[in-house]
Amino acid sequence: MGLTHVTVTLKARQSAKRKYEADFLVDTGATDCLAPASALQRAGIARRGKMTYELADGKQVEYPFGLVEIEFMGELTSGRVIFGPEGAEPILGVTALESVGILVDPVKQTLKRMPAIPLKTVDCKGQGNCRLTIFD
Repeated sequence: MGLTHVTVTLKARQSAKRKYEADFLVDTGATDCLAPASALQRAGIARRGKMTYELADGKQVEYPFGLVEIEFMGELTSGRVIFGPEGAEPILGVTALESVGILVDPVKQTLKRMPAIPLKTVDCKGQGNCRLTIFD
């Protein structure tokens, strides 16, 4: 298995003239997106808060984040982007992927669209006691 990358564009808002565009590593183990802080600042993306994140090695670090418009594969969503260290590889997290209905095929190293985004949840409290909730 290899790594999957996709071209992503980040903007502070829809009407923004400046943007950050790069090949992002698709990382289903990451919740939020991440890009080098200086690139986000050049794109006019403002820091809006801080969160503590757990790295792959288990270490916890605090990073600032901004709120952005995220565009990839002809799809548009919005979410958090972490102001990462310089030289960090840009990461596309699972929240952005799921919000537009994109699945990752790690064997073929491809992304594919789901036929529909599910608007239901399954709640299982114990064995054999599951309840399906459908939102209408």
